[in-house]
Parts: sequence; structure tokens; C-alpha cells
Amino acid sequence: MSRTIILPGLSRRRKRPAPRPSDVPQGEALASAGETVASRAFASSPSIIADSEVLRSTTSGVFYGWVMLVLAIAGLVASSPGQTFGVSIFSEAMRSDLGMGHGRMAAAYTLGTLLGALPIAFFGRLMDRFGQRQAMLLVISLFSAACLVTSIVRDWAGLVLAFTLLRMLGAGALSLVSGSMLAFWFDRRLGMVEGIRQTGMAVSMAVIPAANVWLEAHWGWRGAYCFFGIAIWVVLFPAMALLFRNHPEEVGQRIDGDFVAVRLPRTSEACVNPEVDLTLGETLRTVTFWIVAGGTALFGLIHTALFFCIVPIFQERGLSAADVTAMLVALAVCLAVMQIIGGILADRMRASLLLATGAAILSLGVAVLLMSTSITMAMASGGLMGISQGIFFGAVQPLWARYFGRRHLGAIRGMLMTINVAVSSVGPLFAGVMRDAYGDFDVALVTFALVPLPLACLCLLVKPPRRRTPTMVAPGVLLS
Repeated sequence: MSRTIILPGLSRRRKRPAPRPSDVPQGEALASAGETVASRAFASSPSIIADSEVLRSTTSGVFYGWVMLVLAIAGLVASSPGQTFGVSIFSEAMRSDLGMGHGRMAAAYTLGTLLGALPIAFFGRLMDRFGQRQAMLLVISLFSAACLVTSIVRDWAGLVLAFTLLRMLGAGALSLVSGSMLAFWFDRRLGMVEGIRQTGMAVSMAVIPAANVWLEAHWGWRGAYCFFGIAIWVVLFPAMALLFRNHPEEVGQRIDGDFVAVRLPRTSEACVNPEVDLTLGETLRTVTFWIVAGGTALFGLIHTALFFCIVPIFQERGLSAADVTAMLVALAVCLAVMQIIGGILADRMRASLLLATGAAILSLGVAVLLMSTSITMAMASGGLMGISQGIFFGAVQPLWARYFGRRHLGAIRGMLMTINVAVSSVGPLFAGVMRDAYGDFDVALVTFALVPLPLACLCLLVKPPRRRTPTMVAPGVLLS
């Protein structure tokens, strides 16, 4: 039985015989034709509804997007062996075992990170062409193999190869695919769920270093990477193969679990416009992309430099390795909390304000680290950096799908990840050169404290790209 949806302002009328074309003026005929088309569309399409109506998904049960959220967190956590905070625990043992100096070790990591950044965009295009599921299974398999390769390196060239694979596939491709999954399942709550997903990284930063210390003490760094290679493939590959779905339509659902056609507040950027999907080339011609990409790259550069050199930085200030652990725990706790809060705020506020706030707090956090002489100040600096990262990336994560669309999201985020990983490789090298030149890390820290300030000003210029065509939901109602 067919059902007719009657909108406010539309009423049923008694059917009258249609006048002959010759009896109707041309202007009235065009208006009548437009009315007829609109009325038929409203009567036949359940997706065109009144301002306040919501058409729920016909599939009962839990929205499958929550399952995808768990898988996205698992993928992000699994990238830890390729992240700086995961590698840095083993760096001293690697250096001693391979008979290298600090300079050659830092050069191997920088070169490996730079080389690993170049092919990351390829995985983004692969995801767009063949689907996220196929890309995820491929990346998991390659990253597991990369961990096994790392466990058998014997010289500097082998170490460069290992770092290249770890950074390309872990910090790069695996983070890319797991970071792009949720945009195809959520929109109104995308900021919130991205914040929840990012807590996986915060938990990893608090737990993985301690776990790596235990693994190194019992199995050595080679045994640890052998364990990572086997465990990631055995646990994560079957889970992704069985549970991963590319789109809600594959399980009979819709994005967000329902379809909403309502006017959103103008202060909110949580809206869907499926007619607008910018290509990578169009995206690269926008000012917004380069401001946000520059901001994420700067965060990566500063954090990579600080984490890679954190122990000698603390030693210069009379602090111990135990104080480093306390500082990282403070950073992780604040990051976990602010990722969720920042994501919720991103669903309700303009991204530009959040980005500027995050960059300004990063500057303050580094400045406090520069002046740290006690464990209290060190923990305060870690807390401020965690807050800054939570606010900034809480706004960044949902921005890409909302501003540039989903059709080419893999290529866009792949380019972003290439930029981020490549720029982050400069951080440890810059900090090391400054220490060798001036005898301490103070010049590097002053630089890292000042650079985010102009970034904060630029972030205020961030705005959505101009839409090519507005999407009409109902007469007089536009998605804004």
C-alpha cells in the first residue's frame, strides 16, 4: 500500500480536468508544471521530508557504525609499533646492538621517515578505488611483514629500510585507513566518534611504552618486533576480514543510522551535502587545505622532535627518566579527555576557533617545558600539550569529510598524511642539530614555542570551500 507524505502548506485538492495547453498562458503553464513535479517528488520520495521529521533506518538493532568505531580504534592502536612513541623505547637498544652513534641513528630514522612518506598517498587512492576493506587487509598484511623485517636487520641500510616500512605502513597507511573509516558511517556525530577513536592513540601513548619496556627486558627489541608482526596479523586480520564493511548500505542502514533533513545551526558544520565532493586537485587549490595541513604537520614535527629527544631534554633540566613517564601519562590523560570534548565541540562550533585555540595552547605547553625545573612543571607541560592536541585534532578529524566530501577522501587524506609524515621527519634532525650547535635544546624549544603563534592566527581564516551547487531538500529549505 502506498503512503503519501503531506507537508505543511500542501493539502489535497479535488481532481480537476487538465486545461488544454491553448487555454493556459505560457508563464502559468511553466509554474503548473513545476508544481506538479514537486508534488510528485514529495509524494513518491520518502527522503524528502519536512524540516522537523526524521526517517529512521528500516533496519532494527544496533547501528553498525559503532562496530566500525571499535575496528577503527583497533587499527589505530595496532599502528603503535610504527609510531615515534613506540619506536623510541627501542632506539637505544637498537643503536647499541648495531654499533651506531646517536647521529647515525637519528639520520636513519629521519631518512626512513622521509622515504616512507612518499608512497602514502598511493594507499589513499587505493582506498578510493578498491574500497576501505581491501585497503585495510592489504595494509595489515604489509605492516605485519614490516615488523618481521625490522626484527632481522643487521646494519645501517637495513635499519633505514625497516624505519621506512614502519613509518610508511604504520604511522602512515594504517593510520590513514583507520582514520578514514568513520566518515562513511557518521556525520552529525562525526566529531564525537572521531574523538572517541583518538582516545585509542592516547591510551596507546600511556600503555605501549610500558609494554615495550617489558618486551625489551624479556625478549629484546628483535623479539618484540617479531611478536608485533605475528600478533597484529593473527588478531587484527581476521577481525577486519569478518566485520569490516565499507558503507552502511551494505548492512541495510544509512549514515548516522537515519536520514535527517533539518536545518542545522549556522554555528555548526555537521551537515551532509552529497552533491559536493571535491577532487584532490580542487582541494589542493583551497587555502583551507594548506592552513589545516600545515597545522597538522607542525604538530607532528614538534611532537616527533620532543618525544624522540625527551630523555636528554629532561636530563638537561635535572629530571629523570621516571619523570618522563609521569609527563607522558599526564599528556595521555589530558589528550584522552580532550579528544572527546574537542570532537563534541567540533559538532557544535566552527572549526576555525578550535584550531586557533589548539595551536595557541601548544605554544604555551612547549614554553612551560622550556622552563621546567620540577616534575610538577613537566607534568603541566604534558597536560597542556595533551589539551592542545585534543582540541586541534578534535576539529581536524571531521573537517575533511565535511569540507571536501567523501568520494575522494582517501586521496585527500593520503596527501595530507604524506605531508605530515614527511614534515615530522625534520623535527628530530632540527632538534639534534640545534643541540650540537648550541650545547642544549633551548634554541629548539624556543623555536617550537614561537612557531604555533602565527599558525593560530592563520587558523582563524579556515572556512568551508564554496559549494558548487546547493542541495534542495524542500521548497525554501536548504542544507546549510
